[in-house]
Amino acid sequence: MTRQPPLTQTPADGLVCLGIVTGTHGVRGAVRVKTFTDDPLSLRSFGALRDASGKRRYVVRDIQPDKTGVRLMLEHITTREQAAALKGEMLCVPRDILPALDDADDFYHADLIGLKAQAPDGVALGTVRAVHDFGAGDLLDIDGVFVPFTRDCVPHIDLDAGHVTVILPVSDDEDPSEPDEEAAS
Repeated sequence: MTRQPPLTQTPADGLVCLGIVTGTHGVRGAVRVKTFTDDPLSLRSFGALRDASGKRRYVVRDIQPDKTGVRLMLEHITTREQAAALKGEMLCVPRDILPALDDADDFYHADLIGLKAQAPDGVALGTVRAVHDFGAGDLLDIDGVFVPFTRDCVPHIDLDAGHVTVILPVSDDEDPSEPDEEAAS
């Protein structure tokens, strides 16, 4: 799985968002979907997709590659108007049907959400709220503070213990050897 979106809503417990409907294609009810999977076409292999609440089910009839992900034809969606009504809909699957990961260093971005962030000395920094990518690489959203999701800034992830170790980057205009004037006053 690749990037988790900046979600407008949170999927129900146990669901993971694999894509978001971004618009329509043609007049026969096709929807364009921005996917968050390594292979956009794999969206079909997860069975029926669900909305963020888990109540509505969408069965994929056809899937085609698209410049931003895929185009889907869904059962019971046969007109452009029906497809347009789905814009912004999250397409989710139960977390437990995602493939098992081979490597202990592999994980799904969705598994990071809710983990506690801590400094190397154990000081609490907050909670991981989301994983974003605005075009320059993944960022962890830790209570509104964005931290580059790199090994330098996030050297350790312990899913079992429920935390990530975070080394906050120092900006170029900050000299860590000089005291903070605001803090000194």
